Amino acid sequence: MKKKNEKRALLVSIVIAVILGIPVLNVYGMHIMEGFLPPVWCISWGALCIPFLVKGYFSIKNKIHENSRMVLILAMCGAFAFVLSALKLPSMTGSCSHPTGVGLGTIIFGPSAMAIISSIVLIFQAVLLNHGGLTTLGANIFSMGVAGPLATFGIFILLKKFGVKRSISVFTAAFIGNILTYMVTSFQLSIAFPDIEGGVFVSLVKFLGIFAVTQIPLAISEGLLTVIVYDGIKKYSTNELAME
Repeated sequence: MKKKNEKRALLVSIVIAVILGIPVLNVYGMHIMEGFLPPVWCISWGALCIPFLVKGYFSIKNKIHENSRMVLILAMCGAFAFVLSALKLPSMTGSCSHPTGVGLGTIIFGPSAMAIISSIVLIFQAVLLNHGGLTTLGANIFSMGVAGPLATFGIFILLKKFGVKRSISVFTAAFIGNILTYMVTSFQLSIAFPDIEGGVFVSLVKFLGIFAVTQIPLAISEGLLTVIVYDGIKKYSTNELAME
């Protein structure tokens, strides 16, 4: 029992160290800010998220039922996503670039669970930190809690299947998930605000070009940090992740 407590204490200290080591910048907005999208798109993206949220709820419920100790790791993954997604660099009007932090939870719990975790993170940030918004919640959940995790999980499973080293698989999956999140955000903005002359495609190219300057370095940093934290959790939570 003493050994288990020591392991958990070390795991908690790792996460706290990561959190304390990341400065939270005070900038405007998180993903797409409050009131920026037209109502039709707010409703559409929100409706599109509902099936993923329902599936995510049952996914988390089943995993906790199988192993109640997973609650602690689930909370840590949520805290990891909350802190990383609060680290932002201004990128364009109505949005910003930042890590997503969803790669860690996706690799451990799967993409469905991250729809719920991301929703909680986004709601707290919108209400408490004025980052993002409640009207744009659906769009932000879809990009960060659905599209990003699906890409992360797909890449991780694919690389794992081909025998790629675990650290490389984790890094690549987190990196791709981050980049795809912002590709989806760029798409959401481009269809809501198409270019007057070139339409959606030209608008999409512009948004992607602006995002790329800040997002690629952030995606690399997130990938490296995800590897470090994942290895720590994997090492000191062997029993909890036995069914992974």
